[in-house]
Amino acid sequence: MNSSELQSVINDMVIRGKGILAADESTRTITKRFESIHVESTEENRRDYRSMMFHAPDLSNSISGVILFEETLTQKDQDNVSLAEVLAKQNIVPGIKVDKGLVPLHPVGSEKLTQGLDGLAERLATYKEQGARFAKWRAVLNISDTLPTPLAITANAEVLAYYAATCQAQGFVPIVEPEILMDGNHSIDRCEAVTLETLHQVFTALHKHHVLLEYIILKPSMVTAGKECSEQASVEEVAERTVKTLRRTVPAAVPSINFLSGGQSPELATAHLNTMNNIATTLPWHLSFSYGRALQEPCLKAWEGNAANTNAAQKALLKRAELNSAACTGEYNSMMEDKSA
Repeated sequence: MNSSELQSVINDMVIRGKGILAADESTRTITKRFESIHVESTEENRRDYRSMMFHAPDLSNSISGVILFEETLTQKDQDNVSLAEVLAKQNIVPGIKVDKGLVPLHPVGSEKLTQGLDGLAERLATYKEQGARFAKWRAVLNISDTLPTPLAITANAEVLAYYAATCQAQGFVPIVEPEILMDGNHSIDRCEAVTLETLHQVFTALHKHHVLLEYIILKPSMVTAGKECSEQASVEEVAERTVKTLRRTVPAAVPSINFLSGGQSPELATAHLNTMNNIATTLPWHLSFSYGRALQEPCLKAWEGNAANTNAAQKALLKRAELNSAACTGEYNSMMEDKSA
């Protein structure tokens, strides 16, 4: 393990006022998003869309890293420059999603385990040659009155820890993503309890696997009620409960916590992050973002698969990135939504 290499990546990614753009949608996921704007999900269209985002002027003012899908890491723009190099030239760190999706945890039941550990070290070596410097692995937990089971929490924590240890051995900073889904009608109390136990188990597993916490980025979900719950918490309550849970579980050695948006609207995800940074000014870690749809949704709608819309789409992306940058320092307010990009 080369700690100086890992520290260099952390220095380039953990910067106050900057976050991570998650552009690592699987082909299946991005196909659904393209369908919403009536664009065919071809390899060329996927490249053009992501290339358009990565070429947005001054993107690095708000974005320090971009998570790529494996296909994207091998693609080049219209000038024959690799998309990873496009990002690196803007002082944005290219990263790579390395998990291979979800499989059933056991034959009966709805719980999932993330696959992709086989051959991970060898794949990371190839990804490094292609320009990637950090990696991401997503574990998924469902909430109900009886879920997640202790087995699901423990199994996913162990896999996350093995992945993180493998990454650091190969010179990659791992993003550790235990996502607790918003699907369902569970209360915010139930989400808080599950998040608390999940993060306890994740950091216990990271310790057992000798993962150096100074060289990871945590990507958790926020503590919210389920989308179908009749009682939705205020922005302030979500922020307070999320920060309280993180204080109880996340060691001070972790340099940055970059939240996932988890199906929240772009505006709500920004408001939650801003409120957390307003109420918690003495935390040991940065609170930032690693949003996918909450950054891309306005950009995708403006683009519509038409190169003539490139300028408008890039402005839409930059506006959301800048608003989230402001939220990282507690300087966002809803009136900023109405201002032009």
